[in-house]
Amino acid sequence: MSIIPHIIRKEFIQIFRDKRMLVPLFLAPVLQLILFGFAVTTDVKHISLAVWDQDMSAESRVLTATINNSSVFDLNYHVNTYNEIEELIAKDKIEAALVFSSKFGQDLNKGIQAKIQIIVDGTDANSATIIMGYLARMIFGYSEHILAEFTDQVSPGRISPQPRIWYNPELKSSTYMVPGVICLILLLTTLILTSMAITKERETGTIEQLIVSPIRSWELIIGKTVPFLFIGFLDVGIILLAGKLIFDVPVRGSLLLLFGVSFLFILTTLSLGLFISTISRTQQQAMMTAFFFLIPAMLLSGIFTPIESMPVSIQYITLLNPLRHFSLVIRGILLKGNDLGIIWPEILALFLMGTAAIVLSSMRFKKHLD
Repeated sequence: MSIIPHIIRKEFIQIFRDKRMLVPLFLAPVLQLILFGFAVTTDVKHISLAVWDQDMSAESRVLTATINNSSVFDLNYHVNTYNEIEELIAKDKIEAALVFSSKFGQDLNKGIQAKIQIIVDGTDANSATIIMGYLARMIFGYSEHILAEFTDQVSPGRISPQPRIWYNPELKSSTYMVPGVICLILLLTTLILTSMAITKERETGTIEQLIVSPIRSWELIIGKTVPFLFIGFLDVGIILLAGKLIFDVPVRGSLLLLFGVSFLFILTTLSLGLFISTISRTQQQAMMTAFFFLIPAMLLSGIFTPIESMPVSIQYITLLNPLRHFSLVIRGILLKGNDLGIIWPEILALFLMGTAAIVLSSMRFKKHLD
């Protein structure tokens, strides 16, 4: 055990010898959090809209103004044909269009159903669904207002929903996305750094010294893991602080529990990175192999798309993804204040994955030394 502190000291010296490493280790995660936090959002705002008003009545103009005055839509074009709408959508100048029938106002005044067509660019299915929902709610609200004026009273038997939104009352996408981004940055930082640990020894020619030295494989694994584990903990603290100060992400649960689970996740990613470094000959190969793992891990994590919407067979595969379990835990602790009694299945999964990754890395490295 007396050898391990010397290996740890050597790794710290090697990491901080190059002052340029301080930027990717500590500053880059914050910059990535800011970039992803603002860029990766599900909010749909400033939707470019075109209107073809074939009626030009007071009713159609009021509804158009109501939609335009919202913070969601920007009325940028008035058109007179379907060909113009098609051309604007093809050129990505608009995302939706409204077409009023020629008898829109007349039908409303007669108390019969008035027709209005909604045309939405369906290239992005998620955005199209949100846009349709926004427009439908605005049109329905206007219709209710017209109905109340027409009858001079509210119709009997009307249902009045009273929504109460828990954990994210303002429905800010950053509140939901930033914890997921924290997971991604932590995975990216720890996996790539450790994946190049052994290959760097090989490229610099010091691997031979390790082979002939009386160092056991598990001692070397621990010695190379602890410095990056320490850096990972620092990154967790820095990113959490930045998320609170910049995006006002709440911290409703136990920070001690959060750091404990982060320890398991970091241990898992570090062990996977070390395993990658043992099967790679160069740092370039190690980085490419790490990215080969990163992309599926991101897509199958549930951070960007709900796991429930994936095929059942893929949902079972996601159970092997540590990023899935950690993202559930960190969102549960930060946003809902979940305790150990709720998140223990994810913690158990991370513990088993971390243990398996450490054993696999030690066995692979031992074979390499032999």
